[in-house]
Amino acid sequence: MNNLDTQYQALLQDILDNGVKKEDRTGTGTISVFGRQIRHKMSEGFPLLTTKKMAWKVMVTELAWFLRGDTNIKFLVENGCNIWNGDAYKNFEKWYEHMSKTTPFEVPRKLTQEELAKAICLDEWHAKQFGDLGPIYGKQWRDWNSSEREFEGLAGIDQIQNLINDLKTNPDSRRLMVNAWNVGELNQMVLPPCHYGFQVYTRELSWDERHVILKSRTNEDPLKYSRLDNGDYDQHPKEMTTKWMNELNIPTRAISLMWNQRSVDTFLGLPFNIASYGLLLMMLADEVNMVPDELIGNLGDVHLYSNHIEQAKEQIGREPMKLPTVHIRDGIYSFMPDDVILENYESHPAIKAPLSN
Repeated sequence: MNNLDTQYQALLQDILDNGVKKEDRTGTGTISVFGRQIRHKMSEGFPLLTTKKMAWKVMVTELAWFLRGDTNIKFLVENGCNIWNGDAYKNFEKWYEHMSKTTPFEVPRKLTQEELAKAICLDEWHAKQFGDLGPIYGKQWRDWNSSEREFEGLAGIDQIQNLINDLKTNPDSRRLMVNAWNVGELNQMVLPPCHYGFQVYTRELSWDERHVILKSRTNEDPLKYSRLDNGDYDQHPKEMTTKWMNELNIPTRAISLMWNQRSVDTFLGLPFNIASYGLLLMMLADEVNMVPDELIGNLGDVHLYSNHIEQAKEQIGREPMKLPTVHIRDGIYSFMPDDVILENYESHPAIKAPLSN
């Protein structure tokens, strides 16, 4: 059963039934509720919504961008991801307005958002001047810094690498966290982080859970190899199978991830966030040889923009389909969008809705 789509549809209905009208920085207007949660067992399938077709490669590209520590949209645009173009265009509009008022020379024609995106890909000056969005997610994940550290000449903190090191050496730590909410640098960001931090948690797998994994990888029941000639089991079949599991490097732990989000564009943004953190959980699990367990989202201001209401109603009326599966071909640091393989994805058609920047 696909519980993820069902939870998401219930959240949409909750906002429609209980949301209060609020103004917002974009001027669009929202209806909003506060303090909700999404929970998903990764064993039930990859958390990619099926009640509307999702832009899979766009989501994977954005996560790759975060994990590279990149903050310039050049990589995104080159790989077909345009969701941050509007934020970069704000930088250009401010510059253009300033130039129009202050330069004594004739100002060139103002570029459109699409033209600026192309210029950022083709021209180093445009990329440097307008493509960088400030110290947003990737910078904080891979190169957290502060004025004190910079003054002392210290390198930034690679929170992702620290997390992986801690998972390998102290997996029961209660400090397995990554934070993007760098208070001292918020004013330098084009947009303060919406999903501002995440925490992971691990637990030991039972012998039975490891045995299931072993059977899935070998397509055989190893206990049969511990039977005596008379058909009885040997005295210590579990010990023998445990030895075999260890030799085959069968995981001994499961890992869960919980992210925190202050502001939730429920129709357009949240489906991306769910899938992105589901993929990040899989990548972390693969990096430290653990099994992805539970994905949890703690959601603050959960809203629908006023121009997403009818789209939400349409999605609520659709029947969920079976969740897909995902396979990863490369590691967490070096993967490209094509290295993440989506299989058996069936969905209803996409539902278009405007993005509010």
